[in-house]
Amino acid sequence: MGTEVKICGINSNEALNAAQEAGAEYLGFVFFPRSPRHVSVEQAAALTKQVKPGTQKVGLLVNPSDDDIHQITKQASLDILQLHGGETPERVAEIKRNFGLEVMKVIKVSEQKDFETVPVFEEVSDRLLFDAKPPKDLKNALPGGNAISFDWRLLAGKIWKRPWMLAGGLNCDNVQDAIRISGAPAVDVSSGVEDKPGLKSIDKIHAFTSKAHNT
Repeated sequence: MGTEVKICGINSNEALNAAQEAGAEYLGFVFFPRSPRHVSVEQAAALTKQVKPGTQKVGLLVNPSDDDIHQITKQASLDILQLHGGETPERVAEIKRNFGLEVMKVIKVSEQKDFETVPVFEEVSDRLLFDAKPPKDLKNALPGGNAISFDWRLLAGKIWKRPWMLAGGLNCDNVQDAIRISGAPAVDVSSGVEDKPGLKSIDKIHAFTSKAHNT
């Protein structure tokens, strides 16, 4: 088996089934209302019940309060909380302590200096995810899922204490190059396997997962 795959933005039975059939190791559910991939707690509860044992269920949250997390986790079965906002190391540690779930902190990257916060987040999180930092002039930018990449060479040769994933503008055409250049052990895709924002493509999910697994 090659690189692990996370299909993020699962919001339908069709997308869920495709990702599971393709063999994705992680399924992501977006709890951010402004995203076209947003799911309600009730939707997520129904979808997560159908996930096969051994597949990791990831909840994407942006600067959540404890009440937000409680409302989600008491209904939806999640294994990992993906913190995609401006959470501080102290807040990451607090969430991990309060809820007892694995925590994955997203580090947004556009240049080398963006890695300076990694050591402190490695101390408080279980995993890291490197995503592209949205340009300041990008209107209505989302915390993730903007179909924007960063220079994968910035990650080449780096060794982190925690398991990590690469995200940001990945698709069926570039994922193998991204893995080879960055050395990523896992990749995360959302918009890159969609026919339009929020609508997953069954064919693209299978193609992306196959290419990553074979790199």
